[in-house]
Amino acid sequence: MIDRLRKVGLFDSLSEEQLEQVLKISQRRAFPPGTVLFGEKEPGTAFYIVLSGSIKLFTRSAAGEEKVLSVAGPGDSFGELALLDGGPRSASAQTLEPSLLLEISSEPFMGLLQAHFDIARGILVELCRRLRQTNEHVNDLTFLDDRTRVLKNLIALANKHGKRDGLFITIHVALNYDELAQMAGVDKRILSDVLRELESRGVLQFGLNEYKLNLSKLRG
Repeated sequence: MIDRLRKVGLFDSLSEEQLEQVLKISQRRAFPPGTVLFGEKEPGTAFYIVLSGSIKLFTRSAAGEEKVLSVAGPGDSFGELALLDGGPRSASAQTLEPSLLLEISSEPFMGLLQAHFDIARGILVELCRRLRQTNEHVNDLTFLDDRTRVLKNLIALANKHGKRDGLFITIHVALNYDELAQMAGVDKRILSDVLRELESRGVLQFGLNEYKLNLSKLRG
């Protein structure tokens, strides 16, 4: 378990002794697919580290339309923000598949931060990284065309969740077309058109809940 924690962005600079302190306040929990871990605007009482499976983080408009913000996979953490600022949740979280998580409750987590500056610093670094990603996403929605946004989103998922074998990257993603379109900020019809085009060129190959990206075709 220590090795798994060491791969988490929040904790990758911690010593083994400090990681043991994190484990002491953690609870391992398994969830079936479709479980809502918390809802937008709810008070934050815990945050989570993904050991296996995947979680979608999303918001809903006043009209009930869903917008997928990101997908958390093994080694990712989510839900820290509401614990740190005391505000309500900024998004909802739902399992996409059977998932095993570490849950860390608010009170022991804040005590850990007070006792270990390195952990607090790691969290600040991670939150800054996410802020930069948000700024980049806003910039993409403003300046990039639909096709480029879809392609960039697929490459981002490949970089984060993919497994490379030579010139191929296989990405396991338990998202449907609606959710992929939401992440790219495009209409589902446009997403389908772009995916069909990439498949016809041999850039993408599709399987069950996964796709394979051919880097040689992408570069060509």
